[in-house]
Amino acid sequence: MIKLSVNGTAAEFDGDPSMPLLWFLRDVQGLTGTKFGCGAAQCGACTVHINSEPRRSCVTAIGTLAGAEVTTIEGASGKETDAVRAAWVALDVPQCGYCQSGQIMSAIGLLSANPKPTDEDIDLAMTGNVCRCCTYHRIRAAIHDAAARLEG
Repeated sequence: MIKLSVNGTAAEFDGDPSMPLLWFLRDVQGLTGTKFGCGAAQCGACTVHINSEPRRSCVTAIGTLAGAEVTTIEGASGKETDAVRAAWVALDVPQCGYCQSGQIMSAIGLLSANPKPTDEDIDLAMTGNVCRCCTYHRIRAAIHDAAARLEG
């Protein structure tokens, strides 16, 4: 039996420990905000926080998460989350929106660790988060906007 916390709520799993966290979240927990993109940790659509760190859920086996705290887009909260969400809306970041939960979770992780990121910091933290609509310039601008909101 694997016991963990998902969005602050105790969860248990008594199945195949090699099951990717992504499928546990979507199929067992019913949390569909975390998206399947590539299944190889290359696109970032499945990004969640595990013990407050951004990680790709498509390649993270549920069996490695005993005692872990998992946060999905549905459970994200706090000042960084509020600032990122406000900036995303203000700058009309999403186009199709498919990648956005992963983009937002990565941005929250960045701002939690570095509240005043440079362009280089943003590029490094967001590497591997693919946006098929190529809204990268708006994503970077929104992260800067969110950092300014945190400062103000």
